Amino acid sequence: MNKKLKIVLSGGGTGGHIFPAIAIADEIKKRFPDAEFLFIGANGKMEMEKVPQAGYKIEGIDIAGIDRGNMLSNLGLPFKILKSLSKSKRIIKNFAPDFAVGTGGFASGPALYEASRLGIPIFIQEQNAHAGVTNKILSKKAKAVFTAYPKVEGFPTEKIKFLGNPIRENIISGMVETGAAKEKMGLNKNKLTILSVGGSLGSRTLNNAWKSHLKEIIGKDYQLIWQTGKLDYKEILETTMLSESEASQIQIKEFIKDMETAYSAADIIVSRAGAIAISELAVAQKPVLLVPFPFAAEDHQTKNAMNLVEKNAARIVKDSEMQEKFWNTLEEICGSESLRKEMSENLKYFAKPKAAKEIVDEIIKKI
Repeated sequence: MNKKLKIVLSGGGTGGHIFPAIAIADEIKKRFPDAEFLFIGANGKMEMEKVPQAGYKIEGIDIAGIDRGNMLSNLGLPFKILKSLSKSKRIIKNFAPDFAVGTGGFASGPALYEASRLGIPIFIQEQNAHAGVTNKILSKKAKAVFTAYPKVEGFPTEKIKFLGNPIRENIISGMVETGAAKEKMGLNKNKLTILSVGGSLGSRTLNNAWKSHLKEIIGKDYQLIWQTGKLDYKEILETTMLSESEASQIQIKEFIKDMETAYSAADIIVSRAGAIAISELAVAQKPVLLVPFPFAAEDHQTKNAMNLVEKNAARIVKDSEMQEKFWNTLEEICGSESLRKEMSENLKYFAKPKAAKEIVDEIIKKI
């Protein structure tokens, strides 16, 4: 390819939409160092900060989703949509990209719609097992739809490419032997270790579950790496009175920067079921207990989790069933080494460490 490539990427609102777009851009840049990139994001959303931090230009449009909590606030939404379509068209015309990639979020709808109307090839990367409404509509015009699950309803079957979600490079390359990782984290390498992750803000559901079962964890002599998130961290530190020996057994952390070591140290992982979290867990290949966030759009976290459960690659406990089922389900996994091995093996089906590379391979083929 002799000409200088120009690429528009759009995705945002959450890290789950932003980081796959950045990973795809990084992979294209590796192959075509002089390629030009322009991201289109939603003003006021986290992509306006995260994309420049990753070294890429971004232009903002005024777009938002439907506010289901306050329907009156949606009166201005049609005007925002028209304004965002007009600005997206102007940005894309001026930049004149060779193709556009959308990874979901408010801004990707207007950006990809206008790109397709201008005759520019568009590609969609859908992280979840359940397609969003905007991506379903756009998929009719897309050259290909890259998914993290083999079947995603709402997309033309012939356009689906099951290639996985692009994830952080350090998760792929940084995994080490379990015993060594435990020692690095100051844990006993011979004790069964549970890692609990609930995202940067944390999961109150998971935090409450651990508060209720700390005595059992200590009594069973398990080790727990407990990432609380920022919302509950101080309160948990103040109210969880641990002795010196218990504090080495139960590590309470607001945030875990070195996730590859934490994943490596774990024998079992307890997590929410966000798309990127699941893709990282599949690459880590540790038995996993998923507790889907029940208020995710169209309950997509439960759908994500069920894809793994159906392959016996994970167990699931719903938010509403935590009191009755959480500890017993966790104990089932902790108590059976053969089950843990089977779950780890079955996770390989969903592990796609080369997702970014294979997505870019497909894009280049199509253009």
